[in-house]
Amino acid sequence: MEEGFPGNLLTKVSYSLTSDNSLEIVYEAKTDKKTIINLTNHAYFNLSGSFSNDILDHHLQINANKILPVNKFLIPTGEMDLVENTPFDFRTFKPIGKDIYADNKQLKLGLGYDHCWCLNYPDKGVRKIASAYHKKSGRLLEVFSDQPGVQFYSGNHLNGDYQKRTGFCLETQHYPDSPNQKNFLLLFYVQVRFILQKHPTNF
Repeated sequence: MEEGFPGNLLTKVSYSLTSDNSLEIVYEAKTDKKTIINLTNHAYFNLSGSFSNDILDHHLQINANKILPVNKFLIPTGEMDLVENTPFDFRTFKPIGKDIYADNKQLKLGLGYDHCWCLNYPDKGVRKIASAYHKKSGRLLEVFSDQPGVQFYSGNHLNGDYQKRTGFCLETQHYPDSPNQKNFLLLFYVQVRFILQKHPTNF
């Protein structure tokens, strides 16, 4: 009954390092009463290898045509907006810093990127949903998931040991606030795979 949730919830998260330099995360959960659950991870990445560098020069690509706009509390409004012709268009690789300071209401609300992208082909199971590339280091990060959404967070509120925008997150998950949004309701099983490798691609 903690925080108003019904029953008891037992959650298992498995982390595996594979021979192809992948980190696989699998989430499992069971409960003794019907309940709501939306598990994700909040790992920060900086492909330069040093958190003293910001991530604005990282090139990012997200396989999504829409995002979920948010209100002043950063809660999705229930709408789905096309990314085309907006700073949220990462359908092809572009630097994270290219449009982050654009005059855009949603960027101002999040103080940068802190939104959920509606991933393409949500019914296709595990598929590549995003990639990030750092030219100077040659590191390429690929993200695979079976989830319908990914929250891209550009480290807007980092402080202390890690400064603002020195790390980014790609949080694979169901759409936030789904229980309160009828058009967000989708069935899901949670699995995410991160692949980090050296890559010679030129950007």
